[in-house]
Amino acid sequence: QVHLVESGGGSVQSGGSLRLSCVAPGLTLEHYGLGWFRQYPGKEREAVAWMTNYGGRTEYKDSVKGRFTISRDDAKNTVYRQMNDLGPEDTAIYFCGARFAIATMYADEYEHWGQGTQVTVSS
Repeated sequence: QVHLVESGGGSVQSGGSLRLSCVAPGLTLEHYGLGWFRQYPGKEREAVAWMTNYGGRTEYKDSVKGRFTISRDDAKNTVYRQMNDLGPEDTAIYFCGARFAIATMYADEYEHWGQGTQVTVSS
């Protein structure tokens, strides 16, 4: 298992924006589907967005459509996650995951994970 390295996150007020990054040392990221998950206290990880490899399709959870964007720079082995118009309901720990070839919305199907980063949105 490769540990992905996450950065970004922090605290913002409602309506604010944050950008998360995730670097994948030891992986050739272009071969991997990417997942973006969040976890509320006491809850299981839920998929926010997932993107298959080689420029394949990207899917978003309905509640973040139009506000969140996942993108990748395979040359830099980096995943970017832009969050706009944040609300208190977005307060959670956010994770990036990598799964060979095909991304899915199921956390237990991912082979590699970042350490997670806290996002806190105040009203």
